[in-house]
Amino acid sequence: MATTTFNGPVRSENGFQMVSKNATTGAITVTSGDKMAVEATGSAGIEGTAAVYVTQVNRLKSDVSTNVNIVKSSIMIDLTGLKDGGTAGDIIGKDGSGVAFIAQVTAANQGTVFGVTMTCVETPAGGSTDIDLFSATEGTGVNDTAIGDLTETQIINAGAASAGSFVAGGDIAADQFLYLVSQGTGDATYTAGRFLIEILGFDAAS
Repeated sequence: MATTTFNGPVRSENGFQMVSKNATTGAITVTSGDKMAVEATGSAGIEGTAAVYVTQVNRLKSDVSTNVNIVKSSIMIDLTGLKDGGTAGDIIGKDGSGVAFIAQVTAANQGTVFGVTMTCVETPAGGSTDIDLFSATEGTGVNDTAIGDLTETQIINAGAASAGSFVAGGDIAADQFLYLVSQGTGDATYTAGRFLIEILGFDAAS
Protein backbone atom coordinates (compact mmCIF):
# COMPACT_ATOMS: atom_id res chain seq x y z
CA MET A 1 0.00 0.00 0.00
CA ALA A 2 1.29 3.45 -0.89
CA THR A 3 1.96 6.19 1.66
CA THR A 4 -1.25 7.81 2.89
CA THR A 5 -1.51 11.34 4.25
CA PHE A 6 -4.33 12.19 6.66
CA ASN A 7 -5.83 15.62 7.25
CA GLY A 8 -7.20 15.67 10.81
CA PRO A 9 -6.87 13.42 13.84
CA VAL A 10 -6.39 9.68 13.52
CA ARG A 11 -8.00 7.95 16.50
CA SER A 12 -8.19 4.42 17.85
CA GLU A 13 -9.86 3.16 21.03
CA ASN A 14 -7.25 0.46 21.59
CA GLY A 15 -3.97 2.12 20.59
CA PHE A 16 -1.82 1.84 17.46
CA GLN A 17 0.52 -0.86 16.26
CA MET A 18 2.97 -0.88 13.36
CA VAL A 19 3.04 -4.22 11.55
CA SER A 20 4.92 -5.95 8.75
CA LYS A 21 3.46 -8.53 6.38
CA ASN A 22 5.38 -11.51 5.06
CA ALA A 23 5.17 -11.32 1.26
CA THR A 24 5.09 -15.11 0.92
CA THR A 25 2.93 -16.31 3.82
CA GLY A 26 0.92 -13.18 4.54
CA ALA A 27 1.74 -13.51 8.24
CA ILE A 28 1.45 -10.27 10.21
CA THR A 29 4.18 -9.34 12.73
CA VAL A 30 3.81 -6.44 15.17
CA THR A 31 6.97 -4.33 14.87
CA SER A 32 6.01 -1.37 17.08
CA GLY A 33 3.49 -0.80 19.84
CA ASP A 34 3.94 -4.29 21.29
CA LYS A 35 5.60 -5.59 24.47
CA MET A 36 9.11 -7.04 24.68
CA ALA A 37 9.30 -10.46 23.05
CA VAL A 38 10.74 -12.12 26.19
CA GLU A 39 9.35 -10.63 29.39
CA ALA A 40 9.81 -11.71 32.99
CA THR A 41 8.41 -15.20 33.51
CA GLY A 42 4.85 -14.90 34.82
CA SER A 43 4.35 -15.81 38.51
CA ALA A 44 8.08 -16.48 38.85
CA GLY A 45 10.86 -14.63 40.61
CA ILE A 46 10.34 -10.99 39.64
CA GLU A 47 6.63 -10.31 40.12
CA GLY A 48 6.14 -8.64 43.50
CA THR A 49 2.93 -8.10 45.44
CA ALA A 50 2.29 -4.81 43.64
CA ALA A 51 2.12 -6.74 40.34
CA VAL A 52 3.21 -3.64 38.41
CA TYR A 53 5.39 -4.77 35.52
CA VAL A 54 4.98 -3.35 32.02
CA THR A 55 7.14 -3.50 28.89
CA GLN A 56 6.72 -1.68 25.60
CA VAL A 57 8.64 -1.57 22.33
CA ASN A 58 8.35 1.38 19.93
CA ARG A 59 10.12 1.29 16.58
CA LEU A 60 10.30 4.91 15.47
CA LYS A 61 10.27 4.51 11.69
CA SER A 62 12.25 7.33 10.12
CA ASP A 63 14.03 5.99 7.05
CA VAL A 64 11.79 4.06 4.69
CA SER A 65 14.53 3.65 2.06
CA THR A 66 17.12 1.83 4.22
CA ASN A 67 14.72 0.69 6.99
CA VAL A 68 17.16 1.81 9.70
CA ASN A 69 15.03 2.97 12.60
CA ILE A 70 15.39 3.91 16.26
CA VAL A 71 13.97 1.26 18.61
CA LYS A 72 12.98 2.29 22.14
CA SER A 73 12.14 -0.46 24.64
CA SER A 74 10.80 0.44 28.08
CA ILE A 75 10.46 -1.60 31.27
CA MET A 76 8.55 -0.29 34.29
CA ILE A 77 8.81 -2.39 37.44
CA ASP A 78 7.59 -2.08 41.03
CA LEU A 79 9.84 -3.68 43.67
CA THR A 80 7.13 -4.01 46.33
CA GLY A 81 7.11 -7.56 47.70
CA LEU A 82 10.49 -8.46 46.18
CA LYS A 83 13.65 -9.06 48.25
CA ASP A 84 17.18 -7.77 47.86
CA GLY A 85 19.66 -10.32 49.24
CA GLY A 86 21.98 -11.07 52.12
CA THR A 87 25.16 -10.24 50.20
CA ALA A 88 26.14 -7.30 48.01
CA GLY A 89 25.77 -8.38 44.39
CA ASP A 90 22.72 -10.58 44.93
CA ILE A 91 19.85 -10.70 42.43
CA ILE A 92 16.62 -8.95 43.42
CA GLY A 93 13.48 -11.07 43.09
CA LYS A 94 10.71 -12.96 44.81
CA ASP A 95 12.00 -15.28 47.53
CA GLY A 96 12.02 -18.91 46.38
CA SER A 97 9.83 -18.35 43.33
CA GLY A 98 12.06 -19.05 40.35
CA VAL A 99 14.02 -17.14 37.74
CA ALA A 100 14.23 -13.40 38.34
CA PHE A 101 15.31 -11.84 35.05
CA ILE A 102 13.24 -8.79 34.10
CA ALA A 103 13.42 -9.22 30.30
CA GLN A 104 15.61 -10.48 27.49
CA VAL A 105 17.20 -8.21 24.89
CA THR A 106 17.28 -9.62 21.35
CA ALA A 107 18.49 -8.06 18.12
CA ALA A 108 15.18 -8.80 16.39
CA ASN A 109 13.16 -7.04 19.13
CA GLN A 110 15.51 -4.29 20.38
CA GLY A 111 17.87 -3.82 17.44
CA THR A 112 21.52 -3.04 18.10
CA VAL A 113 21.55 -1.43 21.54
CA PHE A 114 23.60 1.75 21.88
CA GLY A 115 22.35 3.16 25.18
CA VAL A 116 20.42 2.38 28.36
CA THR A 117 18.98 4.60 31.09
CA MET A 118 17.43 3.81 34.46
CA THR A 119 15.15 6.32 36.20
CA CYS A 120 13.90 5.91 39.77
CA VAL A 121 10.30 7.12 39.86
CA GLU A 122 9.61 6.00 43.45
CA THR A 123 12.28 5.74 46.15
CA PRO A 124 12.92 2.12 47.23
CA ALA A 125 12.01 1.32 50.84
CA GLY A 126 12.45 -1.79 52.99
CA GLY A 127 15.36 -3.20 51.00
CA SER A 128 18.59 -1.62 49.80
CA THR A 129 18.38 1.52 47.67
CA ASP A 130 21.69 0.73 45.95
CA ILE A 131 20.41 -1.11 42.89
CA ASP A 132 22.32 -1.82 39.67
CA LEU A 133 21.34 -3.23 36.29
CA PHE A 134 23.21 -6.24 34.91
CA SER A 135 22.92 -8.39 31.83
CA ALA A 136 23.77 -12.09 31.70
CA THR A 137 23.96 -14.80 29.10
CA GLU A 138 21.87 -17.11 31.30
CA GLY A 139 18.22 -16.68 32.23
CA THR A 140 18.54 -18.91 35.29
CA GLY A 141 19.42 -16.38 38.03
CA VAL A 142 17.21 -16.36 41.14
CA ASN A 143 16.79 -14.10 44.15
CA ASP A 144 19.47 -14.07 46.87
CA THR A 145 22.11 -15.60 44.60
CA ALA A 146 25.16 -13.79 43.25
CA ILE A 147 24.96 -12.20 39.81
CA GLY A 148 28.63 -13.18 39.61
CA ASP A 149 27.57 -16.82 39.37
CA LEU A 150 26.32 -16.01 35.86
CA THR A 151 28.20 -14.82 32.78
CA GLU A 152 27.37 -11.24 33.60
CA THR A 153 28.07 -7.62 32.60
CA GLN A 154 27.25 -4.55 34.67
CA ILE A 155 25.18 -2.21 32.52
CA ILE A 156 24.34 0.53 35.04
CA ASN A 157 26.07 1.32 38.33
CA ALA A 158 23.29 3.43 39.80
CA GLY A 159 24.38 4.00 43.40
CA ALA A 160 21.72 4.88 45.98
CA ALA A 161 18.41 5.47 44.18
CA SER A 162 15.80 8.06 45.11
CA ALA A 163 12.81 9.43 43.24
CA GLY A 164 14.11 11.42 40.30
CA SER A 165 17.57 9.85 40.11
CA PHE A 166 18.64 9.11 36.55
CA VAL A 167 21.66 7.09 35.42
CA ALA A 168 22.86 6.23 31.92
CA GLY A 169 24.68 3.03 31.05
CA GLY A 170 26.36 1.25 28.20
CA ASP A 171 25.52 -1.20 25.45
CA ILE A 172 23.74 -4.52 25.88
CA ALA A 173 24.79 -7.45 23.70
CA ALA A 174 22.14 -9.44 21.87
CA ASP A 175 20.34 -12.33 23.58
CA GLN A 176 21.14 -11.13 27.10
CA PHE A 177 18.85 -11.42 30.12
CA LEU A 178 18.50 -8.38 32.39
CA TYR A 179 18.64 -8.47 36.20
CA LEU A 180 18.26 -5.92 38.99
CA VAL A 181 21.03 -6.44 41.53
CA SER A 182 21.22 -5.17 45.11
CA GLN A 183 24.47 -3.90 46.59
CA GLY A 184 23.04 -4.08 50.12
CA THR A 185 23.21 -6.87 52.71
CA GLY A 186 19.87 -6.70 54.49
CA ASP A 187 18.06 -9.67 52.89
CA ALA A 188 14.92 -7.54 53.30
CA THR A 189 11.58 -7.20 51.53
CA TYR A 190 10.84 -4.05 49.56
CA THR A 191 7.77 -2.05 50.58
CA ALA A 192 8.16 0.53 47.79
CA GLY A 193 10.30 1.39 44.80
CA ARG A 194 9.64 1.83 41.09
CA PHE A 195 12.06 2.05 38.16
CA LEU A 196 11.74 2.90 34.48
CA ILE A 197 14.43 1.29 32.33
CA GLU A 198 14.73 2.52 28.74
CA ILE A 199 16.79 0.71 26.11
CA LEU A 200 17.72 2.48 22.87
CA GLY A 201 18.76 0.58 19.75
CA PHE A 202 18.65 0.76 15.97
CA ASP A 203 17.62 -1.65 13.27
CA ALA A 204 20.21 -3.11 10.97
CA ALA A 205 19.88 -1.96 7.37
CA SER A 206 17.85 -4.30 5.20
